[in-house]
Amino acid sequence: VTGASFVVFNGALKTSSGFLAKSSIVEDGLMVQITRETMESLRQALRDKKDFKITCGEMDAEGVKEYVDICWVENEEKTNQG
Repeated sequence: VTGASFVVFNGALKTSSGFLAKSSIVEDGLMVQITRETMESLRQALRDKKDFKITCGEMDAEGVKEYVDICWVENEEKTNQG
């Protein structure tokens, strides 16, 4: 679990790169590089206020993957404290 002050979603990742998505720490935030298709799905999920999961890592790699989960919560007051 990584806490971040901001998140940047970059929809310029090419499918030919061999990655499903990439995530990296940038200063005190998180940058997530995703494909155009994933960006379109993410935008729709945000409009619909639906949870969304992005799987990061190489397409052909087996084993442990990283995930970026976007989750809607009922009560904002209990999140992001401290």
